[in-house]
Amino acid sequence: MNPALQGLITIIVGVGGCIGYFYFSNQFLDRVLFPPKGPNAGRNINRANAIRPWLFLFPAIAALGLYLAYPVVETMRLSLTDRVPGGYEWAGLDNYQQMFAEDKFWEAVTNNFLWLLIVPALSTAFGLLAAQLTDRISWGNIAKSLIFMPMAISFVGAAVIFKLVYDARPEDVAQIGVLNAIYLQLGGESPITWLTVPFWNNFFLMAVLVWIQTGFAMVILSAALRGIPEETVEAAIVDGANPFQIFFKIKIPQISGTIVVVWTTITIVVLKVFDIVFAMTNGQWETQVLANYMYDKLFRANDWGVGSASAMIIMLLVTPILVWNVYNARKEMR
Repeated sequence: MNPALQGLITIIVGVGGCIGYFYFSNQFLDRVLFPPKGPNAGRNINRANAIRPWLFLFPAIAALGLYLAYPVVETMRLSLTDRVPGGYEWAGLDNYQQMFAEDKFWEAVTNNFLWLLIVPALSTAFGLLAAQLTDRISWGNIAKSLIFMPMAISFVGAAVIFKLVYDARPEDVAQIGVLNAIYLQLGGESPITWLTVPFWNNFFLMAVLVWIQTGFAMVILSAALRGIPEETVEAAIVDGANPFQIFFKIKIPQISGTIVVVWTTITIVVLKVFDIVFAMTNGQWETQVLANYMYDKLFRANDWGVGSASAMIIMLLVTPILVWNVYNARKEMR
């Protein structure tokens, strides 16, 4: 079947199915289960109104259970078993012990920690700076659109773009990599394969995610800055505060909650980062991260036990930050 036709049919069936479910379930509730007539009409209406929200929430709850809760439980089970001919056998914590004994795992943990220190901080800082500066210029909306544009690019697409930026050709060939072209123009002796330089290559990978996430941070923080009451800024100006004092002592304290939400949201993205590393280095040259380590174990080494154990580690790292993020988001909405 033609992919376009298949997509169209999927949309029609999916949307039509949802509309049909909500319509017919509502009719069944009101006309069959609790008809609003007879001596119990008032009680039936109350019962129907009590059940109706759960009836409408059921598709979402079922989808979450199927695509979120079940995979978590199954992954936990796989992390405690070993695959053997004909099925699985109980392994207890052996997979975790094997994982903790591998140098590649600790390399991934170290690199993820480095990403956590740098990417959220730089993305939030650049986003806040862009939000403040673009609000002060006449063509600020155009600037915001350009800064936000990388958010529309997939992680793999961004990785391919930056891989060309870091490209290295032989000395006697024209450089297509922007970084090497600049390096040679500044007096460099020979092109450098930037992605193979230990330790520093991690920063070249981080630059891709910072480039993408800065636009996200800018949009959220720009909205927060616009929500600051003008009276507080005007009062600070009357008191003789300069622009830097207004920004750091008046504006930032008032949007600190939003900054935390942006920071933690980017932190969750960093903990799950996979596409960029996979497309640019595949974890080679000491650039391994947890998600790529998990992929290697699951689909290359075919070691489902250790791969599932590493997935559980990622989930354990993400969960507290996710809970904290939801808590702060709800607090902001009050």
